[in-house]
Amino acid sequence: MLARISATAYLTPLREGGSLPGLMEASDSGTYVVKFTGAGQGPKALVAEIVVGELGRALGIRVPDLALIDVDPEVGRLEPDQEVQQLITASPGTNLAMDFLPGSVGYDRLFTVPSDEAARIVWLDALVANVDRSARNTNLLIWHSNLWAIDHGACLRFQHAWGSIEAFARAPYNYADHVLRGVGDPRQVHRQLQALVTPTLLDSVLTLVPDEWLTPDPRRPDPRAPADAAAARDTYRDYLSTRLAAAASWLP
Repeated sequence: MLARISATAYLTPLREGGSLPGLMEASDSGTYVVKFTGAGQGPKALVAEIVVGELGRALGIRVPDLALIDVDPEVGRLEPDQEVQQLITASPGTNLAMDFLPGSVGYDRLFTVPSDEAARIVWLDALVANVDRSARNTNLLIWHSNLWAIDHGACLRFQHAWGSIEAFARAPYNYADHVLRGVGDPRQVHRQLQALVTPTLLDSVLTLVPDEWLTPDPRRPDPRAPADAAAARDTYRDYLSTRLAAAASWLP
């Protein structure tokens, strides 16, 4: 299970992304990057953060530790930025916290990444259809001389418009835009990683997602959306398992 903590102080907004995450202190005395359910993409972006982040961890990719963080709107009451106040007020209860990596810097190609490590990241991004790992926005950090993968909210696009599982499964991946293109070849690690992504692993990762984030979003009604959290977990597993089985369609 993911650790559960409570927010004790809002420190500063992080404006690099479009969802306005915030740096917060928590009840365990840690400092976290917090992503809010009331942000533009809603809880589904946080679902993707957990599912893809924990899959990455299981595949040997460094991902900051995740936790569920309870946020009381009163925490942001004295924040002078009205946008931040509104975001925190719209996000009461459970949100997502990621361990803050102090002193980390964004990845650039001057940093040497082992080809196997790069291949794992590219393979995972192709599996989950990550469109947000480009040279313009790498979503990779260098911390303590190691590469860390962050910000997976743009993955699993199927959950925003429930369409054909087969269409998602066979959709090609745009490797040309990937920041690690040419650094690691996903074909070199495919058999090893494919064997790791079992139904058991998918179920264990999906169990980490709070039920309330998996129920249909009333702001985005979709008659094809799973009716409840249990059905949603089954559907996520089916989408990912089917895409894994169709790897010949998305491997380079």
